[in-house]
Amino acid sequence: MDTTKERIVTMNFTPDYRNILDVLNNKKPKRLPLYEHIISSVIMEKILNNPFAELIAGDRDDKVEFFNNYCQFFKQMTYDTVSYEFCISEILPDHGAIMGGKPGPIQTREDFEKFPWDELPTRFWEKAEPQFQALVKSLPAGMKAIGGVGNGVFEISEDLVGYEYLSYMQIDYPELYADLFKKIGDLMKTIWDRFLKYYTDYFVGCRFGDDLGFKTNLLLSPETIKQHILPQYKRIIDAVHQANKPFLYHSCGCIFDMMEDVIEIGIDAKHSNEDVIAPYDRWIELYGDRIGLFGGIDVDLLCQEKPEKITEKIVKLGTKFRKIAKGYALGSGNSIPDYVPVEGYLAMVRAAQRIRLDEQKY
Repeated sequence: MDTTKERIVTMNFTPDYRNILDVLNNKKPKRLPLYEHIISSVIMEKILNNPFAELIAGDRDDKVEFFNNYCQFFKQMTYDTVSYEFCISEILPDHGAIMGGKPGPIQTREDFEKFPWDELPTRFWEKAEPQFQALVKSLPAGMKAIGGVGNGVFEISEDLVGYEYLSYMQIDYPELYADLFKKIGDLMKTIWDRFLKYYTDYFVGCRFGDDLGFKTNLLLSPETIKQHILPQYKRIIDAVHQANKPFLYHSCGCIFDMMEDVIEIGIDAKHSNEDVIAPYDRWIELYGDRIGLFGGIDVDLLCQEKPEKITEKIVKLGTKFRKIAKGYALGSGNSIPDYVPVEGYLAMVRAAQRIRLDEQKY
C-alpha cells in the first residue's frame, strides 16, 4: 500500500509572506516561519505523490503546471514563501568546473578576452524569463517568492576557472585574476538589474548563495575575499536595497572570520549552518542583534534520527532559537537534497507546527 499521501503534513494554514519579511528585517514574526534554501524535486514528488519535475523542461503550459505543483508543495508544507532562483551557472558555456575534475573555459588572458560575456545576459533571460513568468502566475494568495538570480561571485569564478586553477591564476596572472572578478560582478549586476525591474513585486526578499568556507576555515584568504569578492557583493546588495528589498546571504562553511565584513556591506539576514562548525546558539549570540537568521537544524539530524526523535529535538531547539533571536525562521542549515529521508524532512515540518500550536496556547 502506498502511504505517501498519509505522510503529507496538513493543518489549517493561511500563508502570510510578512512573517518572512519580519525575519529579513530582524523582527520577531507573529508566527514561526519555515524556510528552505532548496528542496529537491524528488522529495516534493514523493510527498505529493505526483511526478511533475520534468514539466519544467516543457512548453509554457508545462512550466505553469510545474510551478502550480511547486508552489502548492510549499503551501501544503505550511511555508509563507516559495524559494526559487534561476542560476547563472546554467547558461555559462562549457561550465561544470565547480564540480571539480576539470579546468573551466577561462585559464588565460586570451580565454578571458574571447569569452562571450556580452551574450550571457541574453542567454540567461531566454531560459529564465519563462520560468519566472510561470512562477508569478502560480503563487498562491498570501505568498511571495524569495530568491532571484542564483550563484554568487565565487561560485561563478569556480565554474569558469576551477577552484585549484583559480589559485594558479592568482599567482601567475594577478591582473587577470582581478579582472575576472570585476567582469563577473558586471555580469551579475546586468542580470540583477533586469530582475529587480520586473520581478520585485513578487519577491519578499532577494538572495544568492556563495559558499566561501568548509568545515574548519575559509576557501580563500580573508584578504582575497575583501579585495575581490565583497566589492562585487556590495554592488548587488546595494541594487537590491535600492529596489526596497532585503537581502538574504547564503554561505556554507566556517566563515566567522568574514562575517563582520559581510555584515558591513549590508546583508539583512544569513542562512546556512552545521553543528560540526558551531552550535546555532553561537550564530545568534554573535549576530542575532544585527541580522535575521535562517536555518538552525543540521541536515545530519534529519538523515540520522528516527522521525519522533527529530520532532522532539527540533521542538526544543526551535523554541529556544525563536526565544533568544530577534528574527528567526526555522529550517535545515543547508537544504533538502534527495538523500534526506522524507520522514526526516516531514518530522521537521511537524516540529515547526508543534511550536506554533504551543504558542497559541498562551
